[in-house]
Amino acid sequence: MGGNTGRGLSADTLRRLARCAVVFEPGDPPRTGGLAFYRPDSGPHVELPEDVGDPGELTVVSADAAGVRQTRVPALRLPVGAAVPVLTRARQQPDAHPAAAFWGAAALMALQLVARGRLLPGVSPGDFDAWRVGPLDAADVERLRRLAEAMPATARAVPVPGRTPLELPNAEAAVRAFLDAVADGMPRTPAAEHAAGSPLFAAAAPQRVPRLRGWAGELAAGVDAGVRVSLRLELPGLTRFGAAAPDTLPDEVAFHAVVQVHDLADPTLVVDAGQLWAGTGHGFAASARIDTMVAVRRAARVWPVLERLLAQAVPDELALSDEDVHELFGTAAARLASVGVDVHWPRELARDLTARAEVAAAEAAPSDLPAFFGGTTLLRFNWQVALGDDVLTEAELDQLAEAHRPAVRLRDQWVLVDPELVRRARERELKPLAAIDALGAVLTGSAEIDGERVPVASTGWLAELRERLDRLDGDDLVAQPAALAATLRDYQLRGLRWLAQLTAVGLGGCLADDMGLGKTITLIALHLHRQEHPDTAGPTLVVCPASLLGNWEREIQRFAPGAAVRRFHGPGRSLDGLTDGFVLTTYGTMRLDAERLAGASWGMVVADEAQHVKNPLSGTARALRTIPAPARVALTGTPVENSLAELWSIVDWTTPGLLGPLSAFRARWARPIEADKDQATAARLARLVRPFLLRRRKSDPGIAPELPPKTETDRPVALSREQAGLYEAVVREIMAQISASDGMRRRGLVVKLLTGLKQICNHPAQYLKESAPQLSGRSGKLELLDELLDTILAEDGAVLVFTQYVAMARLIERHLDERGVPSQLLHGGTPVARREEMVRRFQDGEVPVFLLSLKAAGTGLNLTRAEHVVHYDRWWNPAVEDQATDRAYRIGQTRPVQVHRLVTEGTVEDRIATMLAAKRELADAVLTSGEAALTELSDAELADLVALRRAR
Repeated sequence: MGGNTGRGLSADTLRRLARCAVVFEPGDPPRTGGLAFYRPDSGPHVELPEDVGDPGELTVVSADAAGVRQTRVPALRLPVGAAVPVLTRARQQPDAHPAAAFWGAAALMALQLVARGRLLPGVSPGDFDAWRVGPLDAADVERLRRLAEAMPATARAVPVPGRTPLELPNAEAAVRAFLDAVADGMPRTPAAEHAAGSPLFAAAAPQRVPRLRGWAGELAAGVDAGVRVSLRLELPGLTRFGAAAPDTLPDEVAFHAVVQVHDLADPTLVVDAGQLWAGTGHGFAASARIDTMVAVRRAARVWPVLERLLAQAVPDELALSDEDVHELFGTAAARLASVGVDVHWPRELARDLTARAEVAAAEAAPSDLPAFFGGTTLLRFNWQVALGDDVLTEAELDQLAEAHRPAVRLRDQWVLVDPELVRRARERELKPLAAIDALGAVLTGSAEIDGERVPVASTGWLAELRERLDRLDGDDLVAQPAALAATLRDYQLRGLRWLAQLTAVGLGGCLADDMGLGKTITLIALHLHRQEHPDTAGPTLVVCPASLLGNWEREIQRFAPGAAVRRFHGPGRSLDGLTDGFVLTTYGTMRLDAERLAGASWGMVVADEAQHVKNPLSGTARALRTIPAPARVALTGTPVENSLAELWSIVDWTTPGLLGPLSAFRARWARPIEADKDQATAARLARLVRPFLLRRRKSDPGIAPELPPKTETDRPVALSREQAGLYEAVVREIMAQISASDGMRRRGLVVKLLTGLKQICNHPAQYLKESAPQLSGRSGKLELLDELLDTILAEDGAVLVFTQYVAMARLIERHLDERGVPSQLLHGGTPVARREEMVRRFQDGEVPVFLLSLKAAGTGLNLTRAEHVVHYDRWWNPAVEDQATDRAYRIGQTRPVQVHRLVTEGTVEDRIATMLAAKRELADAVLTSGEAALTELSDAELADLVALRRAR
């Protein structure tokens, strides 16, 4: 099948497809089937989309007052894998065609069956390897039948070939074939064949396997033939003990497994196998005994104990040893369930005995929590066993430890005992935990012990601390400081409470609000709050980029006019006479003067734009760690830009040791989340860092309702003839060099290629490094920028233009000057005082166009005069671009903000724009490493990425 695959379709295309009638066309093997979307003959007129599927025609049957007739209608065909996401969306569309909505419901059922592991291997009529759904339980069969009964005629309107009179396909058979088609495609991922070690039942390409037909038939027999079996466990003679029951089962009391037979056609029909053989199992088909034997044989393959049933004349009942019961309780029951055999335990036997690890702590908390968590203190770590919600006593644990049979008498009831629980009751004490590791285990609610993840509970002050951390931003006693010359918004007050309570117990945190939500004023309020209490009072050191020194000083003077503020920056900087207030310094100065700063007595240290220390091995990060303080707060809008190691760097500074050493963090957290996309591990990491990282977005309900709307638009633009020629020449030249290189040289050439292509897309003069170039008429981007600026300035607007290249910014500045358009340029070399003056001029409306280097001006600045933001080129990291946009889209902005991203069509920029859209959605979970990741592409993948695709 050609055309679009069905993913990433526009909303309009999805709506139009959902309004079409749909029929399923089976294939052999099933995964090669497809769905045909066609224009219905009634209802609103629907035009078939032109950007998806394979166009063609379809013969459908319709009926009206004139009778039944066949009609050839236009149709679009999509393979099953591409059609499923379209159909599942159609279920939610109010004006969807009944046939589309029907197949959407069938697709949902298929996906749910696959998610439950209801998959069976088989051989198709054409001898191909094929998966199909199964085994189906009674509820599945009933659901399938109800679904088939609801099938509209338009969902099976293609006549059965060769039938006279015209006959439509059987509804139930059509639904079952569709379920099989979805199931057949699901396990066949690109990696499946490597994981399986064979193309059989793993590769997407059909494989002929006629030799496996007998095996597949035997494996599946009994699944769809009419019956399934289950095991009912009984304890004959158990009840005769009554109130005088012994602590454990007497030796003469043994478990028995009774085989039950269930009729798939009638879920209410259930008999013991003995009744079926005795002829008293009325209502079952004549083949029920054979089907039962086949089902038992299939179950015996996953639990060989049941082979003893097959040696009996009647496979009805089996005595089980204690070892059998232990195995059944452990893993055998799950294996049996995988082939459709349920296990029913005796009702008089409780099974809710569970074990969890307990971190034992004293009733009173240590006086110095930072020292406690940062030191070498070890906490006791024990097994705790509970019956339901009630923790067992020491005496009951002893009784459990001495158990030698599968059941124990506890609290006047018989309890089924897992042998692993008995072992844990005997070996109660685990290896002690370091204090910071114990905190991590308590916060995540689990720990890994002997390769198994188990629940964790806590006692004493540690349990109280966990409860306190769970409600940090609650409505407690922390109020807005009286000395604050402003009124905090509700979410800012919640942020203050969170920081105040976290730092009060000696722990640090990262306030990761979106840019523009007021992290600065929240931190100023925290400083004032801590000055109200003698045990937390003291000067606050703020470390920030040089461009933000002026902003911090103005904000402190504005919101805390009574607080002293000094800059520790430039020649003559001094800490003499420091007792309170704020000290502002830059990351560069802090690195140079870390020893002097470490000698001062700080009440709190703040790292603003903390992504500047995201590399834990950098000199800046190491210097920051040498400055002691009872409270550490990181401020950043992007706690993770490229990888989870950046999160580790920030959190390990604010709360040292929480995430363990970096190497251990990468192995335990980063690799499973980033490489394996392990959602369970990601959820545990989120639970661990949640108390120490507060993340709010402008789009969150109730956060910033006063902010106006923001519209983001990709502006496609064609390359000029000169750009296209240069682009193709550079691709040919450097790709040839890359093909002949490896290792670091190859990676360097890939970066050189990508950088060169981006510069060509900007303007040939930038790539060619021309000293006095002619700029007009050579770059599609520059022409589009002119058009945008003409419109914006005609409406008396103001605009920020970001580029990652200072050289390109200078070219734009020169071009605008030649056109008479007032502009100013801010880059990394602009002095601090000059930066502040440029911000003032722009905010006062003196200059309408502000050109900015993305790296130097992407954070910290308040430029709400602008209602337009232009990204002239892409940074290839959506988090960085969002920060730059937030120079205009922040608290104080009263007008709608338009964001324009210039993208050259058919180039590497075009393909990267698509990748960025997906990366933006994953920004809080897993981020790749931008251009560095592209250096690992194969030559073929890289060639496809950078190839110039000309418009047709």
